[in-house]
Amino acid sequence: MSAQSVLFDAPGPRARRRILLGNVVGAVVVAGVAALVLLRLADRGQLDPTLWLHAVDADAWRYYYWPGFLNTVRAAALAIVGAMIFGLLFGVGRLSSLLLVRTVCGTVVEFFRAVPVLLMMVFFWLLLANGGVENSSFWGVVIALVLYNGAVVAELVRSGVHGLPGGQREAALSVGLTRGQSLRSVEVPQALVAMLPALVSQLVVVLKDSALGAIISYRELLQNARQLGAGEGNILQALAVAAVLFILINYGLSKLAERLSRSMRRTSGKTGTMAAGLDAGVGTGATAVAAGPATGVEEGPGAGTGDRDHPTRWS
Repeated sequence: MSAQSVLFDAPGPRARRRILLGNVVGAVVVAGVAALVLLRLADRGQLDPTLWLHAVDADAWRYYYWPGFLNTVRAAALAIVGAMIFGLLFGVGRLSSLLLVRTVCGTVVEFFRAVPVLLMMVFFWLLLANGGVENSSFWGVVIALVLYNGAVVAELVRSGVHGLPGGQREAALSVGLTRGQSLRSVEVPQALVAMLPALVSQLVVVLKDSALGAIISYRELLQNARQLGAGEGNILQALAVAAVLFILINYGLSKLAERLSRSMRRTSGKTGTMAAGLDAGVGTGATAVAAGPATGVEEGPGAGTGDRDHPTRWS
């Protein structure tokens, strides 16, 4: 029987009563604050049904919300794909055995992590507009999101690989894989599964940061909602509808990522015993290699340097 470790003891009857009392008090405080806010809004006429009906009528959806929604999703989708490619390339580059590659990739990643996203949006928007590029605001949003979030993804890849057990790399090297092959085939795939929750959070950030495109006149969801509210005199109601749409988009993205996470874990679970076997082989002195000519392993790659690399494999 295995003992299950916990971070704290289970609460007793008195502690449970205190927790329940705290929850009730907290709920009453939140309800009171919400009631106070609604009363203040009612005093200012913001709960007038006419204002809310104008914020959700057919013209609002046809000319403002739906086009803004499509522009937001389009910019976020391109930025997510680009950030993933950028992050994988530079994340693996930071793990390279070549000092020059590590230095260049590390400099690029740290630079774009340090520059604010809005500053990059304005810079690329002006650069592309002066260069005569059509739809410069859209490309300014996409490029800025790719560079910033790609740099964050690259750091997630690096930290994810460093967080793996050292036996994974040793096992890959012991069966003849090179350092690059170990990264591509063993370490990075496992790191992607381990860092998936943080990666999903970063993808949600990409979607939300696309709203900064309103500063450079990109007609995304927030910009269109502001224009609708300014024209109809119901800015609060229009922004509330936009907020609900953003919540639904992020919720859908999170659910999609959860399904992907379960699928990846099932796939990695099928290969988990193989990885465990490789780890055990390295921990016990690579018994497959120690078997000698009878297994044919000694004649494989690295056989000539096996004794020098693993001086204790015969012990």
